[in-house]
Parts: sequence; structure tokens; C-alpha cells
Amino acid sequence: MNENLAALLPELALIGAAVTGLLAGSWLRRRRQWLIAALAATACTTGLAATALTMATGAEQTVFAHTFAVDTATDAGRLIVLGALLLVIAMSVETVRGHKREAEYWVLLLLTGAGTLALIGANDLLMLFAAYLLASIPAYALAAFAKDARGTEAALKYYLMGALFGTTMLAGTALLYGGGHATLYRDLRTTLPAAPYGLVAVGLVAVLAGLLFKAGAVPAHFWVPDVTEGAPTPVAAYVTTLPKIGALIAGYRLLHQALPDSDVNWPLLLAVLAAATMTLGNLAAFFQTSVTRLLAYSTISQVGYLLMALAVATRTDLALKSLLFYLAAYAATNLGAFAVVTELPHARTLDDYRGLARRHPALAAVLLVCLLGLVGTPPTGVFLGKLEVFSAAIDGGYTWLAAVAVANTVASLFYYLRWLAPLFTATDPAPSGSRTALGTCTAATACTAAAVSLALGIAGGTVLPFANGGLLP
Repeated sequence: MNENLAALLPELALIGAAVTGLLAGSWLRRRRQWLIAALAATACTTGLAATALTMATGAEQTVFAHTFAVDTATDAGRLIVLGALLLVIAMSVETVRGHKREAEYWVLLLLTGAGTLALIGANDLLMLFAAYLLASIPAYALAAFAKDARGTEAALKYYLMGALFGTTMLAGTALLYGGGHATLYRDLRTTLPAAPYGLVAVGLVAVLAGLLFKAGAVPAHFWVPDVTEGAPTPVAAYVTTLPKIGALIAGYRLLHQALPDSDVNWPLLLAVLAAATMTLGNLAAFFQTSVTRLLAYSTISQVGYLLMALAVATRTDLALKSLLFYLAAYAATNLGAFAVVTELPHARTLDDYRGLARRHPALAAVLLVCLLGLVGTPPTGVFLGKLEVFSAAIDGGYTWLAAVAVANTVASLFYYLRWLAPLFTATDPAPSGSRTALGTCTAATACTAAAVSLALGIAGGTVLPFANGGLLP
């Protein structure tokens, strides 16, 4: 049995920092609680360095009786999650500075980040469920961090739906175990084809239900707009970005490794869910005037495009590469948009952004890059990510799905332009409530995220080849 703890250094760094932060936060003075934020950032940086070293040496392995895989998907997922987590930490500094529960905020963020990393490498059904719990439970507390009416309601909905889909996922795990007499993906790969069709179908749908909840996809999407609007904005940025990365990579690994030869037509199921998710997200966003709810439905539509890669997971070699690149581009672009919203806490509606280009041209430029990026406009990273995903869908035999995605992309331009148009109007708006012109950590985070989105779009040709590796069995 391989129990090489060095292979889990990114996960251990987050867990270790969370435990240390919890202990230190109990005796540190309130004005020194920022040290826990520095510890969290250090843990993320350590994880990034360890991942870069693993990728440079090409060390791919499974640990703990093959229940956790360290391969191309794991390394790429770690880079995306840890980089995004650094942006969320920077975005949160002004929001929680001096708060009486500041240390707890950073600890919860580290724990749910560790759960997301565990989802990415899970190579066993029980490991997958344990990672689901670790990624979910701290996030419920984060959603209610402000302890106001909206946040409490959002957290309650988030928790109840999480409990429902978590129970469903556990039941699906039991069914797949009953059919395949194993929980390891590589064992299920050989045993599930001989298992009863109905048992495998119901079990798979139930397990996927939990992952769809984490990703915020139809039909498990109802929590997304309420949590995005009710939670503190940095938390909303987190829950609409990082859980999707863990859930989608975990779903890809499950389908590709455990069910490539199954008689269950899961590619068609995921193709239909992808079409429904992107369409519903776009249609619901058309009528939103709240910027946070508009971004919430935008993230739902983005999951629809990402699910296209899962639908063709075993049909084309382009699927994994397109999924990983799209996730990286989406994470940077979405966090950039949320960073602008965080910087302007009193600008809650589209009309509140009137004249922003005149008052804060840099923030307006960031919002322009990020919103057009979410549409899929060159030269942003999401444009290249969508192009790769659409190509994978066509190569995998789902040309109709690619056509639906193109139509949805064109339609989405409408509601993003509804937000962008007021930026350049000359009408005097309501006060935006930004903290400073551009001197805050949040504003710097917004600019950094937008720059990463542009860099991925421009240098995508050099980044994509690094995602050409496969998954470990």
C-alpha cells in the first residue's frame, strides 16, 4: 500500500493551516487575527509550489490503497483551486478584517478548500463521499457568516439541499457497491458491466445528483441564486467557483474510470442536462436586475457548457483537456467579476453601475473584460475554453449539443450587455460605495483575475498541451 504523504502535500498544507489557525485564533488578539489570513495564503502558496514540483517531475501515483489519484487532472485541479483560493482570500481581507469571527472565517475557507482538493483526486466512491462532506459542511457555515436574515435563510436552503443530495449520493454509493461489489473505480470498471442495468442506472444517477448539487447544475441548482445573494460577496464568489471545479473533475474521473463500458447511456443523460442547464441559466438571467443574482444564473449557464466535456468523457481525447482549461479560465473570469462587486458593496443593481467608467475606469475595464469573457469573447480564456469544449462535443458525436451551446452563447450576450451599457452612460448614478479609488486588496484582486483571464486567452496555445495527460487507473 502506497502511503506517501508527500504526494498529498497541497491537501495537508490546507488542513494543517486550518488546524493551526483554529488553535491560534482562540488566543490571538482581534487586531492580530490577520495572521490567520497570512497563514492561509502561505498554505495555498505551499500547495502551489508542491504541485508545480510534482508536475515538473512527472510523478503520477495513487495513494492509500488507490483511493486517491495524483495525475494530470489532480495537478491541474490543484493549481486552479489553490490559485482561485488565493484570489478569494485577497478578496475577503477588507470584508472580514477586524471581525470578531475573523479566524473562524479563514479556517472554514481552508477546510472547504481542502474538501474541494479531495474531490479532485477521489478515486473511490467512499473517498468521493467523504470529500463531498468536507467540501460542503464548512461552506454552509460560511454562507451564514454575516448572521443576518438573508444570510441565514440562504445558509438554511444551502444546508437542506446539501443534506438531501448528500443522502441521495450516499444511497447511490450503496447501490453501486451492491452492483459492483467494490468502491474503487478500477474495480467497478470490470464488475459494473455485469451488474443489473437498473441497479447501476439508479446508483449512478444518485451519485451524480450529489456532484450536480456541488456544481450548481440542473436540477440541483435552486440554491445558487439565494446563496449568491444572501452570503457575503467573497463567499458567493467562492461557492460559485471552487465547488464547481471539484465536482466536475470528480464527475469526469468517476465516469471515465468506473463506467466507460457500462450499458447505461450516461453520455446522453449528461448531454441533456448540459443543454437544460445552460438554457435555464441564460433564460433566468435575462430578467435579473440584481448583479449578484445575474452572476448566479450566469454561473449556472457556465456549468452547462462545462458539462459538455463530461458528456463526451469516453468519446474523445479532447474532453479532459478542454474541461481543465475551461475551468481555469472560468475561475479567473468569474472571480474577477465578483471582486468588482465586492469592491462596490452598495452597488446592488444594474442601475447602480451607471457612470462607473468615468469614476473608476480601472474597475469598469475589469468588469468589461470579465463579462465579455463569460460570454466567450476573444481574447479571453473562456473564449478558448468554449472553443475547446465545443470541439470536444463535436468530436464526441454531439454536434446538436454544440449547436445548442453556440445559440446560448449568442443569447447570453444580451444580459451581459444590460450590465455593461450603464457603465459608459453619462447619467449621474447613485453612490457606488467603493472603499477607495483603487487602493484596496479587492481592487488589486479584480485586476489580477482579469489579467489572468486575458493571459489564458492569449497564451492558451502554450498552456493547453500541459493538459494532454490522462487519468491514472
